[in-house]
Amino acid sequence: IKTNKKLIVYCCTTLLSCIIGISFLSCSPSNGKFPKYYTYQIVETFPHDENAFTQGLFYENGLFFESTGRYGNSSVRKVDPPTGDVVKISLLPDQFFGEGLTIVGDQIIQLTWRSKVGFVYDKESFELQKEFSYQTEGWGITYDGNRLIMSDGSSKLYFLDVKTFEQIGTIEVFDGNNPVTRLNEMEFINGEIFANVWGTESIVRINPQTGKVTGWISLQGLLDRENLDRPVDVLNGIAYDEINNRIFVTGKLWPKVFQIALVPVDR
Repeated sequence: IKTNKKLIVYCCTTLLSCIIGISFLSCSPSNGKFPKYYTYQIVETFPHDENAFTQGLFYENGLFFESTGRYGNSSVRKVDPPTGDVVKISLLPDQFFGEGLTIVGDQIIQLTWRSKVGFVYDKESFELQKEFSYQTEGWGITYDGNRLIMSDGSSKLYFLDVKTFEQIGTIEVFDGNNPVTRLNEMEFINGEIFANVWGTESIVRINPQTGKVTGWISLQGLLDRENLDRPVDVLNGIAYDEINNRIFVTGKLWPKVFQIALVPVDR
């Protein structure tokens, strides 16, 4: 019965992704040009803690930095990619639900979901250095080299001052005339924002200056059916190795992290 339920969830998620994919094709951007579309090729596979409810993922110097969620199980952790071993971990107090994570210099910045509180840690020791607040839910966060960019599950992205964490701007994300909602975990890659669209197997590429969608990446079927005998959840987690130009993706409770290459699709 449990396996059947997981298959139902998997099929529903796949169907939702297909429906959204069809809606992508019907969009009519104001500039008359459609976004670019991509599928994927798996380059390499890494083990992942199947108990990690992944909310944020970041790659630096051969390590993954990861934020996990759920009340009573939220954490910030440092992970060795080849083995999947957690080499350092700090648990959040039970009242916090961990969300997105990014790194700025020697600091880890982590959001929480509905508490409207974020945390700043020392990257090496994981010592909590400070807290900051925001006025919306916390979902995903990334850093463009100058500003923090935060999502809250809507079509809006918030720009925060990297030192004071004060809001200094917003943009709305649109594919043509259609707002793109449920923006979740994010990564800044080569001048663009890559964001998971919660509840789907899609990643959207966003121009951070205009909010316009520049591309859609379909990761449908990335996690194969042999893993459905365990309690997997949705696709979530994007990391980028800037030095070697590698993109990594995973999901909540997934047993694997995938390095992928993007494959353009003609429309």
